[in-house]
Amino acid sequence: MVDVLDRAQFEPLEKQYIESARSGLGPVCGVDEAGRGPLAGDVYAAAVILPETYDLPGLNDSKQCTAKARERLYEAITKQAIAWAVGIATVDEIAEINILRAALLAMRRAVEALAPPAAFALVDGNQCPPLSIPCEAVVRGDARCASIAAASILAKVSRDRAMVELDGQYPGYGFAQHKGYGTRAHYEALERLGPCYVHRLGFLH
Repeated sequence: MVDVLDRAQFEPLEKQYIESARSGLGPVCGVDEAGRGPLAGDVYAAAVILPETYDLPGLNDSKQCTAKARERLYEAITKQAIAWAVGIATVDEIAEINILRAALLAMRRAVEALAPPAAFALVDGNQCPPLSIPCEAVVRGDARCASIAAASILAKVSRDRAMVELDGQYPGYGFAQHKGYGTRAHYEALERLGPCYVHRLGFLH
């Protein structure tokens, strides 16, 4: 497991756009989502505008961080960020428009909730959501751009916390442990209890 993402590894695209921002483009945000693959729960996204200088030791793609590290980084990012926001697309919206469009919708909601707003967005993956500002998709951006890595942390922690709350509302499924992903324990719970309201029924076939 990578413990720290050296700032020299962060995507040159980010540096390019941040330099442009200083010359008048405006703030640049990083955007990422969490929860496209689980069998249950909403999909979350976050948008983050980092300051020119920040102190976030261990900042990395959320998948490369332990749960404890993510919680620590969440607190640090939300304190140091110029702006940050979390967007959600619900289980019902996932069923209605499919998971890809729902993830893009959550991203758009996160970007639109930023205050102050961003002038440019760097988005993890190969597709940008429909935004009112210019954006650039960055493949593996959560491992290459500091602001996207920060967004990945906020999205993941926000979703994990929500799944822990759902565990209390829908006991027996183990949401606090597997966060809705298709683990053996989750499938066994589904066999015993059947799906509940927060399950993505289209994912269970």
